[in-house]
Amino acid sequence: MKAKKHLYDHVVFDSTNERDFATELDINTDVAVYVKLPDGFYISTPVGHYNPDWAIAFYEGKVKHIYFVAETKGSMSSMQLRLIEESKIHCAREHFKAISNGNVVYDVVDSYKSLMDKIMK
Repeated sequence: MKAKKHLYDHVVFDSTNERDFATELDINTDVAVYVKLPDGFYISTPVGHYNPDWAIAFYEGKVKHIYFVAETKGSMSSMQLRLIEESKIHCAREHFKAISNGNVVYDVVDSYKSLMDKIMK
């Protein structure tokens, strides 16, 4: 899809959920820039490589977290996430907390609304 706020002028997505998420990021006035992270970007964890989906920077002002790394899932039910995926998600939370002194927040979201619920003041 064509994009205005993405690092590049087009976004390649893996699902309709990701497409909808990118569309919302692109039109929201609080979003400064975002990127769909490439497959080559990963975090090494004790249970294997983990590839988060998005990096998002917001304008300062209404949001409490300026830098956010997101994993988009079609369902937020932890019962539906495989145990290994849950372990990788836990490691990603700890990783971003440790390397950024709390300035970069990582979380799993299932929609743009759930992202905004996590970052609003």
